[in-house]
Amino acid sequence: MSISTEEFRAALSRFPSGVTVVTTKDKAGRLHGITVSAFCSVSLEPPMILVCIDKTTGSHPAFEFGGTFVVNVLNEEQSHYSNHFASLIADKFGDINYSEGLNGVPILEDALVNLQCRLVYNHEGGDHTIFVGEILEAIVKDGKPLLYFQGNYRKLED
Repeated sequence: MSISTEEFRAALSRFPSGVTVVTTKDKAGRLHGITVSAFCSVSLEPPMILVCIDKTTGSHPAFEFGGTFVVNVLNEEQSHYSNHFASLIADKFGDINYSEGLNGVPILEDALVNLQCRLVYNHEGGDHTIFVGEILEAIVKDGKPLLYFQGNYRKLED
């Protein structure tokens, strides 16, 4: 017997996580970005990570067929980026500071970490697709991460 969606969400809300914005560029050259909390490391050798993206998200096909993507780990002052990329705004990059990474994929310049990835696998995961990427380049900056816990943004306290 499975638990309800509400019970599952309540349970997962007790697990603090970092907040990421995952970006890509589709075959037509359009830029895509979405807020993703389901992100983790997979392998050190080769360096691989995974992100899980809802199949009903409008950007899903861009991630499925784009070939490259960037995981941008947000810093503690970027909750507005998280909200922005979680919204239904059509032009998500109009007012955002970004540069172009591999294959023109957007890199959020002020993020704490930028992981440029090549898509190596995708797997069905219920209502999500699990995208596994090999990290081709990592940009790491000093600072503290934005955290999400029990439905609210939090800051890391030393």
